[in-house]
Amino acid sequence: MCDDLAGWDPLTRNHVLRVLRPLDVDRMDKAAKQLLGEHDFAAFCKRREGASTVRSLLDFTWRRTAPGQVEGTVVADAFCHSMVRALVGSMIAVGDGRRDLSWPAAVLAAGVRDPAVFVVPAHGLTLEEVRYPADEELAARALESRQVRGEVHRG
Repeated sequence: MCDDLAGWDPLTRNHVLRVLRPLDVDRMDKAAKQLLGEHDFAAFCKRREGASTVRSLLDFTWRRTAPGQVEGTVVADAFCHSMVRALVGSMIAVGDGRRDLSWPAAVLAAGVRDPAVFVVPAHGLTLEEVRYPADEELAARALESRQVRGEVHRG
């Protein structure tokens, strides 16, 4: 993501998201940490009939890699439709000062899709890795992930 027009490289426009306001990466990182753990991410997902929106967010961090360049890392046991794009959009709102640090956690706790959450375009996101369980654990994990997960602790 690029938040400084001076650092914007037009050759990267197809895989770097341009943000029009400067971002406070420390605020974004603090807000992201509040979402870690197993939660129902329905507020950040596009609903699909019969699909669970409960996920375990294992890592969600933000850092500045160079002047004007911001990188986010999102690791989970699985993602639901539009989840990462909505999470990134909520962090941008925190980083540019439009929303309070606690706002993404409040959206998560509400459990319903919030129209104030901007879903960023996909062109700024890169899938870097998919990990699967060891062969002997794969069948059990596939069954577990297909089950609609029970009530989770919101906290």
